Amino acid sequence: MTYTDSTFRNAKPKDKPYKLTDEKGMFLLIQPSGKKHWRFQYRFAGKINTLSFGAYPEVSLVDARQKREDARKLLAEGADPGHLRKQAKQELLIQHEHTFELIAREWHSRREEVINNRHSQNILNRFKT
Repeated sequence: MTYTDSTFRNAKPKDKPYKLTDEKGMFLLIQPSGKKHWRFQYRFAGKINTLSFGAYPEVSLVDARQKREDARKLLAEGADPGHLRKQAKQELLIQHEHTFELIAREWHSRREEVINNRHSQNILNRFKT
């Protein structure tokens, strides 16, 4: 069943978490605390997976539906949207790690002229651990 935005906005918390199903595997999970989160449940390689699209109302109904359609396109192409999201997050973490290393080495190369060799080597060793 397809709901309108006002249905999701007016959903009240209950004693236990519950779902308001939108369509095509997407639903709004309402927690007893009153927090609401968009979820998309899909099947890939015989396993049921759930993908989170964000909290409501920060992510609107229209945005959540668009994210669902994007995920369904990936599934139609034979890709797991959850796995692709994890890969992108991992690549972002790796990029930031390398950024810190580059900045630290650049700072060290500028300071190397001012400090003696032993202290310079100690600083490099501290960056490695």
